[in-house]
Amino acid sequence: MKHLFLSTIMLAAFSCASAQTKQLFNNDWQFTLEGKTMNVDLPHDWAISYAPDPATGASGTDGGWYPGGKGEYRKRFATPKGEVVKLLFEGVYQKAVVLVNGQKAGQHAYGYTPFTVDITPFLYRDKRLNEVVVKVDNSEQPNCRWYTGSGIYRHVWLETMPALHIAENGVVVTTPEVSSDKAVVKVETTINNESNRDRNAMVVIGESQMVVSVPAHQQKTVSTSFSVMNPKLWSPDNPFRYEVKAELKENGNVIHQQSVDYGIRTFTCDAEKGFVLNGKPLLINGACVHHDDGVLGAMAFDAAEIRKVRQMKDAGFNPIRTSHNPTTRAFLDACDSIGMLVIGEVFDGWRTAKKPYDYSTLIDSCYQEDIRAMVERDRNHPSIICWSIGNEVIERKDIRVIHTAKMLKQAVLDYDKTRPVTEALCAWDSDWEIFDPHFDVLDIGGYNYMIFKHASDHQRNPKRVMWQTESYPRDAFSNWKLVRDYPYIIGDIVWTGLDYLGESGIGRNYYDGETPGEHWREGGVPEWHGAYCGDVDVTGWRKPISHYRDLLWNDSKNLYMAVKEPDGYRGKINMTAWSVWPTWESWNWQGWEGNPIEVEVYTKAPEVTLYLNDKQIGKKNVGLSTEYKAVFNVPYEAGTLRAEAGGKSVMLATSGEPARLRLTADKPTLKADGLDLVYITVEVVDAQGRVCPDAAVPCEAVVKGQARLMAFASADLQDREPKTSSCVTTWKGRALLVVRSSMNKGKTTVSIKSSLPTAILNIQSRKL
Repeated sequence: MKHLFLSTIMLAAFSCASAQTKQLFNNDWQFTLEGKTMNVDLPHDWAISYAPDPATGASGTDGGWYPGGKGEYRKRFATPKGEVVKLLFEGVYQKAVVLVNGQKAGQHAYGYTPFTVDITPFLYRDKRLNEVVVKVDNSEQPNCRWYTGSGIYRHVWLETMPALHIAENGVVVTTPEVSSDKAVVKVETTINNESNRDRNAMVVIGESQMVVSVPAHQQKTVSTSFSVMNPKLWSPDNPFRYEVKAELKENGNVIHQQSVDYGIRTFTCDAEKGFVLNGKPLLINGACVHHDDGVLGAMAFDAAEIRKVRQMKDAGFNPIRTSHNPTTRAFLDACDSIGMLVIGEVFDGWRTAKKPYDYSTLIDSCYQEDIRAMVERDRNHPSIICWSIGNEVIERKDIRVIHTAKMLKQAVLDYDKTRPVTEALCAWDSDWEIFDPHFDVLDIGGYNYMIFKHASDHQRNPKRVMWQTESYPRDAFSNWKLVRDYPYIIGDIVWTGLDYLGESGIGRNYYDGETPGEHWREGGVPEWHGAYCGDVDVTGWRKPISHYRDLLWNDSKNLYMAVKEPDGYRGKINMTAWSVWPTWESWNWQGWEGNPIEVEVYTKAPEVTLYLNDKQIGKKNVGLSTEYKAVFNVPYEAGTLRAEAGGKSVMLATSGEPARLRLTADKPTLKADGLDLVYITVEVVDAQGRVCPDAAVPCEAVVKGQARLMAFASADLQDREPKTSSCVTTWKGRALLVVRSSMNKGKTTVSIKSSLPTAILNIQSRKL
């Protein structure tokens, strides 16, 4: 929901505006890699089309065994009308160099921040077509601790504007006074004059008109304020947004305009009252989320970013930490509109390298540019409640780290003073109290796996506000209880909300005979190419730990049942630090008849009754002392399990043999814009429509019509099939197919072929 403030003359006046456009520049690129050229549309990630391969994957275990390399993108285009022409790159991984008509126009090193290149001086002014070339260098490997992708993986925009214009991200909205009766909204507008003469103009915002004189090749900022009576306050439960438009007028004509969505809300955090949003306490139940979109790799489609936020919202989380780099505009737009708080993180490490070619090679030359790019772009988003400047920096015992922390914090405050600054600290030995001076730099102390130190830390510094910026998934109950019991611990943020590519093998369980040890072992875990520590897997299936965590934090979720895999059923189970015991929505344990299996029921009802084939197995009292779990030891017998609690019931039934494939699309139609996606869940079901939880069925996808296949994969992070392949073998009875719309309306037919009857789904594409 949005409400628009504008003057009565604004819409009519805009018809007089000079050449001002912003259009996507995604289509019809020629991409060259290793001497091979193909046509591609952006977003594009060349790495995801490869199979993860420990023998050739230069990114190593951290990058999921995917390749790096050097690629080149070319596109021809006519010179657009407009005094100034710019290309806005939302993200290129990484070390991009932009050339226009053979001349270097710009460059940008960090792969996660947007950058803009003024291409005006390099354009042809006759009828010749221009050529832009983007050289991408991701050959220095490894340069990250997770999957990065490679290429122009986010949107590119072509912008035209007059020489006198509103600066990029030049409209800044703050709300210095907020009450239930009235909010004061302050709007600052920065004007750039890229012409060779001094200019006089007027900035119009609603009823306010401000005269501004801008010398040649300089900029000026003007501000105004207005009141909103009885404001609707933005919150996760009511993500209401307002819109403000700024017009730039010269000689009575509108020559440029910029609009901004914003939310009106207040929040505070202190050691006595905790985190308070709009005057109400809120417990922070957060998820760390990496930038990749699972089976799509790094390609940042708006639909994928929206889906990612929706998944976290549906899983009961209320903030997301963008670990460990800036996210996309679309992701934050989704957080604003869906209702999700955000901790915007800019860097992982600082000056001491974690990987040979990571940000430590760039920090001194690039940190100001990258922090500015993140904060200026994102500061109008009401979803963002905090900025994070780093994560587990290696040099934390070097006293000079205090200087770096202050330097980075100040760089943030140069562009936004309305939010606190945090950083995630950790310890890999017994030293901890020595980090107090480092914590003193921060407004909120981030604890990675160290919240057990809270009592002594609070005793030393009673004013320190803490949150656990990373925690182990299996510690869900103890961490929830800490946040509930101690107001100075304002939240817990689990590692992670979603499974992700790279950091291969973290969160896994393994059986005797498989590669032992943690994911960081020498040589890594070559069988794995991703991280299985998420509450939600890459197909979108919520693991039992997700339902349990949701129940703890959100009282509306009050009954769920799952079954722990018996130790020895497939082999002896070994745990790792981030793993949770393998637990499934399954009552298919053939060959285990008569042997005990643990059944877990999660509820806040006081009592649970469990039935097997309509025979009562037992009753259990449930409460805080049982961690809101009822655990039953049940001798396995095929049939139906039913749990009853609080007037509700849930069931698990033994499925029969696979009979067919069931296809379920996440929406009925596609937008015929060349960018929309539909996610199709493929399930192996028996004759009664029950999912076969152990079915491994080889499948082939055929997509015909007005869409194309983008990815087809399962949640098995040991599968070696490329994510972009048309073939996959279902895992735990499931797989996920993603198709991308074309620019044309019409029908798309999706067929999934296998040893079972061919499954067919029709999707319609419509013009906006």
